[in-house]
Amino acid sequence: MSETFTSVSQEEAGFRDRVRLSFDLDADICVIGAGLAGLTVALEAARLGASVAVLEGRQIGWNASGNQLGTVMPGFALPLADLIERIGLEDARELWTLSKEGAEFVRAAASEESMPGIGLRDGVLEVSNVDAGDRLISRLQMLNEDFDTEVEGWQVDRVREALKTDHYFHGVYYPKAFQVDGRKYVHGLAALARRAGARIFEDTPVVSIDHSGIRKRIVTPSARLRASHIVLAGNIHLGAPLKRLSETLLPVWRYAGMTAPLGERLHEVIAFKGSVMDSDGVDHFRVVDGDRLMWESPETTWAARPQRFAGAVRRRIRTIFPELGNVEITDMFGGATGQTVHGMPQIGQLRKGLWVASGFGRQGMNTSAMAGQMIARSILWGDERWKLFSPFELVWAGGATGRVAGQLVGIWGRASSAAAGALARYRERARVKDREREARLAEANRAAGTGPRRGPPGVRPARPPKPAVEAAEPVAHEDRVSQ
Repeated sequence: MSETFTSVSQEEAGFRDRVRLSFDLDADICVIGAGLAGLTVALEAARLGASVAVLEGRQIGWNASGNQLGTVMPGFALPLADLIERIGLEDARELWTLSKEGAEFVRAAASEESMPGIGLRDGVLEVSNVDAGDRLISRLQMLNEDFDTEVEGWQVDRVREALKTDHYFHGVYYPKAFQVDGRKYVHGLAALARRAGARIFEDTPVVSIDHSGIRKRIVTPSARLRASHIVLAGNIHLGAPLKRLSETLLPVWRYAGMTAPLGERLHEVIAFKGSVMDSDGVDHFRVVDGDRLMWESPETTWAARPQRFAGAVRRRIRTIFPELGNVEITDMFGGATGQTVHGMPQIGQLRKGLWVASGFGRQGMNTSAMAGQMIARSILWGDERWKLFSPFELVWAGGATGRVAGQLVGIWGRASSAAAGALARYRERARVKDREREARLAEANRAAGTGPRRGPPGVRPARPPKPAVEAAEPVAHEDRVSQ
């Protein structure tokens, strides 16, 4: 199915006019932030019968939620082994199950009936930059047996049959993971929420919040709103009233580039039709629009014009797939995400009636959907599974010092990945040369008649008797080969 990654018009998304809150309003739930998490809370709560108002300071999906590659798969940014070490196997299983439910929520919402042209396509391949066969086997066993996740292990030959590059080795294929047009999804989610009864107000920043008492009060530049529950579903841009929460997130910008149409040569080089990401978090790409490549750039903790990273994306594509040559980048887009210190999203109740759903940087669309579902059901049904996230508290991200440290860690991580990959490819080439050398030596021995001779089938060769007297001048193998 054809996908078009262009800005979605308000009319296409189901909005003819952007509505600003200009009158006082009462609601059961007030959601601050019209990104993926906030809109999921609004949709789920409205479906369960609550009155919901969403306040967005700019417009729907203006930041990271509307500018991402649209890959949906289970899991979190925190590696699975670290998650188990932190909270134990049983709780890790429950969190993993919740992440799978979040992915299924996105799949159900992103149907062609509700979101025409969403471009849903199955399959995600995670590839390794180094030869990690032993680790691959143990990981597959853990995912299959302990976490009930359907995965396949791909050997090097199969990975390189799908991706014509020597930069990747083994792979883990997730057949039930998928991808959608991320921009269309966030606007389609807003349209679904409005049809369910939620009211969404754009260009409505929050000036102040009073979360004391049963009915919380939210003040905007032109109106006031009262609600029994407030859900803080913003990112690093929550603003002055929520500065302390914003400071628990490390701001990270990531941009993606779109190439010009590449024709058949793209399919000759990249035969895999789903999303591809590497195990070090450096590369993330997929084919869109039939013959265009969408590729995500490295991270940075400082804001910049997206077009500034077009060169980096172009060079990275040429490094990984030299057969594509120097491709043209026709479009760049991206946004800022908020990453937590502990690597898990921030989900839960800060105090009675005040909820948080943030910290989704590197987490994937499944976690924002999971958070939205969980919070709506916690408010309306008393579902307390959000307490599984209690071990991951709000931790200060370090301010400007943290941003500098994050930038340096990112540079170091990419350099380490590149060095490890280069070493793995060097060792692979050395093994190939050794095998070729051994094959040439064996062929030379056979040609000279000095190779090992086999006797008749079933007859064991007799051991040669020990010589009574050693030869005075034994002939070296090298001499026989040269003859």
